[in-house]
Amino acid sequence: MAKVTPLSQVNGQAEQPQLALQKIYVKDMSFEAPHAPKIFQEIGEAESEQPQVQLNMSHGATGLGDDLYEVVLSVTLTCTLGDRTAYLVEVQQAGVFSIAGFPEDEHEGIIHSYCPNLLFPYVRQVISVMVQEGGFPAFLLQPINFDALYAEQQRRAAGGEAPTLNS
Repeated sequence: MAKVTPLSQVNGQAEQPQLALQKIYVKDMSFEAPHAPKIFQEIGEAESEQPQVQLNMSHGATGLGDDLYEVVLSVTLTCTLGDRTAYLVEVQQAGVFSIAGFPEDEHEGIIHSYCPNLLFPYVRQVISVMVQEGGFPAFLLQPINFDALYAEQQRRAAGGEAPTLNS
C-alpha cells in the first residue's frame, strides 16, 4: 500500500496558517422607538436638552468544528431624551471564519481583534440604516480600535484584573 503524504508536508514544508472569511450575516437585529411619534416633536423642541447616546458592545466566538468559528459582534445603542428612550437599536453581526495553523496567542488575537474589526463596518451600516429608517437623524457609529481593546484586555488579564470586552 502506498503512503500518502499530505499536501501540507510536501517538499518538507510545514502547513501554512490559513484565515478565510466564509460568511457575513446579521444574526439578530431590532429597532424600537417606544415613544414615537411624540418623541419626534420633543426632539425638535428640546433646544436645551440634547439627546444622550449610550453604546454597549461585546463579542464572542463559538467553535463550529473543522477550524471554523462563528464570531458575533453585539451592539446595543440607546438614545434618550431626558428620562425617555427615543430609540433602542440592537444588532448582532456575525461571521463564519476558517482559522487554522496559527499559534494559540495569534489565534486569540484573530478572534478578539481581526474578526471584530472585519465585522464592524457591517454593523455600523446596519445601525445607520435602522436609525434613519426609524425617522431619526443619521447616526454614524465612530470607528473602534479592536486591536487596542484586545491589548488592554491582555494587559488587565496579566495584571490579575477581570477582562472586559465592553466598550
